[in-house]
Amino acid sequence: MTWGAVVLGLVCVIAAGVYVTTPAGSLPAFMPGFAAASTTIHYKHALASVIVGLALFAFAWFQSAPSETSTVVN
Repeated sequence: MTWGAVVLGLVCVIAAGVYVTTPAGSLPAFMPGFAAASTTIHYKHALASVIVGLALFAFAWFQSAPSETSTVVN
């Protein structure tokens, strides 16, 4: 589950980079925000993608923490 969150976080951060650097008309058709012959940049999509990516990284970080085990001392 941790590695899945890391991979999805990387995908989101890469998607944010694509949103910032590519006009809406040049985005791949499967990405939300594609609009044929549009020259606008989707900054809000990029921001949302970065936030989701960072949340996934935080989730992975907290999931990878060592578990607390209680030891009984006699």
